[in-house]
This record gives sequence, C-alpha cells and structure tokens, in this order.
Amino acid sequence: MKKIRVGLIGCGSRQNVHIDALLQMEDVEIVAVAEPVEERRISAAEATGAKRLYKNHTELYEKENNETLDTLFIAVEPTAHENIETKAIELGIPFLVEKPMTLDLEQAETITSMIREKSLITAVGFQDRYLDLMEMMKEEIPKHKTGGIVNGSWVGGIPGVWWWQKKSTCGGQLLEQNIHLVDGLRWLFGEPLSVYAVNATGMVQPGVDASPEYDTDDYSICLFRFKNNITVSLASGCYCRGVQPKNGLVVILNDIILDYRLRNNLIITTKNKTLDIKRINNQTYDLDRDFINAVKSGDGTQIRSPYEDALQSLKVAFAANRSMETGEVVYFKEDEQ
Repeated sequence: MKKIRVGLIGCGSRQNVHIDALLQMEDVEIVAVAEPVEERRISAAEATGAKRLYKNHTELYEKENNETLDTLFIAVEPTAHENIETKAIELGIPFLVEKPMTLDLEQAETITSMIREKSLITAVGFQDRYLDLMEMMKEEIPKHKTGGIVNGSWVGGIPGVWWWQKKSTCGGQLLEQNIHLVDGLRWLFGEPLSVYAVNATGMVQPGVDASPEYDTDDYSICLFRFKNNITVSLASGCYCRGVQPKNGLVVILNDIILDYRLRNNLIITTKNKTLDIKRINNQTYDLDRDFINAVKSGDGTQIRSPYEDALQSLKVAFAANRSMETGEVVYFKEDEQ
C-alpha cells in the first residue's frame, strides 16, 4: 500500500493533535518535521518516526518538494505564515493549515488566488464542521420555520501560548479562538448580512493577571444578522478565572431549542421531549481523514473548509474587529462573500 507522505511545519500543541490522528491512519507516513524549538522538533520526530528534521520551513523547502512530500500540515502562530503557504503552492504540495490562517488579509487573498490558479487541494482546521453534533444541527435547522435568536459564547481564561497576550499577534479572542463559532455560524446559517460589535478592556491587569505585554480585549460581544430573520449574539471573553461557563450555541427557533454545549453534547428540546446527545466522533481525526482522502483521490470537493471558504470566516472576524474599533455596523457586500 502506497502511503501518503506528510511533512509537518510547526510542532506545537495543536500539531500534536494532528499527529495523534495521522498515526492512526495506516495509509499515512510522517516523514519530515520543521520546528524552530529543538525540544519540540525532536519530540515530534520521535513520536512519528520522521527521519528528516529541519529548524524551520525555509530549511524544509530547500530539501523537500512534491516528489518527496505528498502533503503538509501547517500549525504555526498567526503572524508566522510568511512564505509557508505560498512556497507550498509553488511546489504543488497540498496543505492543511490551522486557523486563523493569518492576520494579514492581503496575504490570505494572494494565497487564495494562487490556490485557485493551481487548483491545489487545501483545508483549514475548522474542526467543528466535522463534529457529529454540528452535523445534527445543520440537518435539523432547515426542518423548522425560519427565524429566531441564537446566543453563543466562548468565555474562559487566557490560553498559555505567547501570542495570545497581544492583539497585534493574536487578532483578539474572537479572531484567534472564537473564530471556530464564527465559522460554525456560517456553516449553519450561510453568510452574514451585517455585524455590530463592542469590546471591553481594563478587567485583566497586565503583569498581574497576564503578561506585562497583555493588551487584547477582555471580552467582546458581536451582533450578527443573517438571512431568514436569524440574529446571533456571540460573546468572547478571557477574563474568567476559576469558573467556566457553559459555552457553545443556543439556537431558539419557533418550536425547538438546540443547545449545543461546546464540543461536548447537544440538548434538543421540543414541546414533547428533551434529548441529550453526547459527542461521539473525533472531529480532528475526521477532518484529517477527509483531507488525506482528497489528497489520495485528487478530488477536494468533499473538504468542508478549503482555504478559499475559510477566508470568508476570517473576513467576518476582521469585520467584527473593525466594528469594535469604529463603533459602526459593518455590512457585508455580495462580492465579499
């Protein structure tokens, strides 16, 4: 059996989840790793059996091409995407990249154009599209009369990764973390019509509750309007310590409530019954399996979040940030969707 040869760029915590998934696939072989932190580079090589180790993606691209690699898995911080995807495209190597793909929309547009020119297979790590619970919601919502309120949240503490401490390196919690729910909303309801957002600072004390460099939003609340009278309030917050609210999405339609508890369970309530459904699948495994199947077949049409589509979720998050800065409603044009 011919195995798909995978190269890894970035070997941090999120990449480890992909490693765990890929090691379960008999038709996959991880052959190369690129990571500037020596300890992580060596650890990834030992875990995967990869024989070719590189200090960074530049070194990898000096030695590797589409004859030695069938695909790349890219998991680096939001501001570290310079020449990673563009070089992969030039070499004709399909790739899966973690979200957010970049903090530079112009860079993302360039990458999208290059992908389109080459018809290259790509995927972005919007794992929630592969959740069995989200699939149930996507199937259930069209069965009911349109129109209703959606309340969403991702509120907790400050993740430990360094780029989270500054808005210039993370883009803010909405864009760095809660973009998963932004993307989920697009998947469930289509493209938004508008967004209005507010944010707050001053609750988290730099140097006390966070690093001295901390300057990002303590929380934000976005109001999204979708077609068919769907209005969404989406909260993001990183000020909570020692307490964890029930995050996710609560979809309130005329005769049903879908209470999605973030990556855990879905409570469906109607007039006559209540169902509590636990998550069963491993969404990252299914995301990675879908991508590997596409690389093998040369057909990427089944990938749920190719780069070009994922760019729209990135644009929506940037629009929400723009609304926070200006205090104005941002309306989405058809050519931006």
